[in-house]
Amino acid sequence: MNRKDEHISLAKAFHKEKVNDFDQIRFVHHSFSEIAMDDVDISTSFLDFSLKQPFYINAMTGGSERAKDINQQLGIIARETGVMVATGSVNAALKEPDLADTYQIMRKENPDGVILANIGAGLSLEEAKRAVDLFHADGLQIHVNVPQELVMPEGDRNFHGWLDNIEDIVSHLAVPVIVKEVGFGMSSETIEQLILRGVKAVDVSGQGGTSFTQIENARRKKRELGFLTDWGQSTVLSLLESSNWQRDLTILASGGVRQSLDIVKALSLGAKSVGVAGTILNQLMTNSVDETIELVQQWENELKMMYTLLGKKTTTELATTDIIFSSEIIHWCESRGIAYQPFAKRSK
Repeated sequence: MNRKDEHISLAKAFHKEKVNDFDQIRFVHHSFSEIAMDDVDISTSFLDFSLKQPFYINAMTGGSERAKDINQQLGIIARETGVMVATGSVNAALKEPDLADTYQIMRKENPDGVILANIGAGLSLEEAKRAVDLFHADGLQIHVNVPQELVMPEGDRNFHGWLDNIEDIVSHLAVPVIVKEVGFGMSSETIEQLILRGVKAVDVSGQGGTSFTQIENARRKKRELGFLTDWGQSTVLSLLESSNWQRDLTILASGGVRQSLDIVKALSLGAKSVGVAGTILNQLMTNSVDETIELVQQWENELKMMYTLLGKKTTTELATTDIIFSSEIIHWCESRGIAYQPFAKRSK
């Protein structure tokens, strides 16, 4: 089976709505909202993008006929809802041009929408330009995935030069660049390294959802690296790690997003927008395009309800919600020198 098809099958097989760190934070309820639901605007803006929803469909797949079908369906969903969408890694199409149409189909179905291309951090500026040109992408994600590569039987083992590649691409590419993890989270130190290289946006993509170490381990004959299944920081912890840098660059979040409440929590911790992958893929593969469109629209309505419940008219105002953390989150913050106490009384 094609490696990309294996990824799709295993992601579906391993998908389950499990407890994660989004369950370790709670909003303080205040009885008087003092706004109407019609007052609420859930749109968001970052980099060169102005988007009607504060969430997007994150990078998933490409590089096979099965992946082409999924990307076509995702293109339709994005067209019908106006949601931003990212392709899976286009590395395969750069090596094998015959695979280009498995990504281009998304642009064909969604000619006017915001679509991001995706490449690995080991690629050059010229390859980044080719990836963007492949389907006139509006932006580029560069994924960093050392744990996945190490567990992947045929993965990379040499990670020299990734930061240099990123700096070169960010400095010279004509479209916005987002550096993203792939479910292992980002530390404050990682974000600082990227800022020093000129990066303007990151997706902290934390642990708690699809585990690519679990997927790659399932592809190994002995399946001997299961102990790396939960490697990394959660999305919540990664957002807290980013808290000192949120004025210096755009923070996006993904990883373990199961429902609209998780989206609101991530936005309240500083994310400008929230990526969803596994939940959307599971909905699409279990049900249909129409039902996935309905889910996106349902989330839009639920977000308006929750903004109203929190008394916030805009996405930006969610930064003044009051949040309480569990003892486990507090322990991490204390160990890492992250100020968590101010989150509890931000509305005053």
